[in-house]
Amino acid sequence: MPWFDRFDEITGFPDMEILREEPMEKHTTFRIGGPVRRLVRPASAGQCAALLAVAEKEGWPVLVLGNGSNLLAADEGLDLLAVSTGRLEGLERTGEKTVRAGAGVSLARLASFAQREGLSGLEFAHGIPGSLGGGVYMNAGAYGGEMRQALSAVTAWFPGEGIRRLAVEELELGYRRSIFSGGRGVVLEAELLLEPGDRKAIRSRMEELGCRRREKQPLEYPSAGSTFKRPEGHFAGTLIEQCGLKGRRVGGAQVSEKHAGFVINTGGATCADVLALIRCIQETVYDQTGVRLEPEVKTVP
Repeated sequence: MPWFDRFDEITGFPDMEILREEPMEKHTTFRIGGPVRRLVRPASAGQCAALLAVAEKEGWPVLVLGNGSNLLAADEGLDLLAVSTGRLEGLERTGEKTVRAGAGVSLARLASFAQREGLSGLEFAHGIPGSLGGGVYMNAGAYGGEMRQALSAVTAWFPGEGIRRLAVEELELGYRRSIFSGGRGVVLEAELLLEPGDRKAIRSRMEELGCRRREKQPLEYPSAGSTFKRPEGHFAGTLIEQCGLKGRRVGGAQVSEKHAGFVINTGGATCADVLALIRCIQETVYDQTGVRLEPEVKTVP
C-alpha cells in the first residue's frame, strides 16, 4: 500500500488542513514545482509535533515547509508529505525585552510587531521573505544582522526525542546553518530577546533597508533570494558579474541583470532550467576564478 494511502487511513487530527496533489509552485517563492502527494497544515505546535511523530513511526518521507523562500522543488512533483508550519502563527510580547512567536510567523510580520512594541533588533529581518522557522533553520541574515543576535531560545521537535527547548547557545548557529541543518529537527516556536528602542527610529531603519533592497534586488521577479552562499573573501554576485554571466539564461531562468547573485524566474522557468543555470554559473566561476560557489537554495528532488 502506498504511504499516502496509509496516511489517509491513519491521520485523524481535528482542524488539520490536508491538500492532495497540491502544486508546489503555489508554496515556493520561485513559483516552481510539480504536485506534492500530500501537503498538511497542522493547527498548532502540539499537533505538528504529534504528526511528525506519526510520520517518524510510519517511515513516511517528510518535507517541512515554511514560506518556501529558499526552496526549489522538482518539476515532476514530490512523492512525500509536506508539513507546512504556516498556521503556527502565535505572536506575543512576554516581557520588557522578550517576544514569543510561532514558527509560521513571517519575518516581516515579526519585525513589524517588534517595531510597534518599541523593540529593536529585528530591523534587518523585515525584508527577508521567509518564516521564523526557516530563519532559525538557516540563521537568516542581511545587512549585518543575523537571527542568532535576536534569539534567546527555541522549542523544537526532534526525531526519537520529541519536543525540546534549547537555549541559543545550543543551536550551533553559524553562517546559514544551525543544529537543524540537514533535517535534524523542526522548529515549532522561538523566544527572542530584543532591546527597547524608539519606534520612529526603528521604522526609519526598516524603511532605509527596504529602499536598499528595492534598488539593488530583483524583487519584481520570483526567486529564492541569494542563490549562492557568500564564499570566503568574496561576494558571489561580484564574481558572477566579473565572469560575464549577468543576464545569462537557460529557458525561463536568468541571472538577474539587476543583481548577479540572484537567479530569477522570468516566466515559465522549470526546476531543470534553474539547476542547469546554477551548474553553468558554478563551472564558469570556478574555471575563471578558482572559487567554488555553494548554492544557498535547497533543492528537493
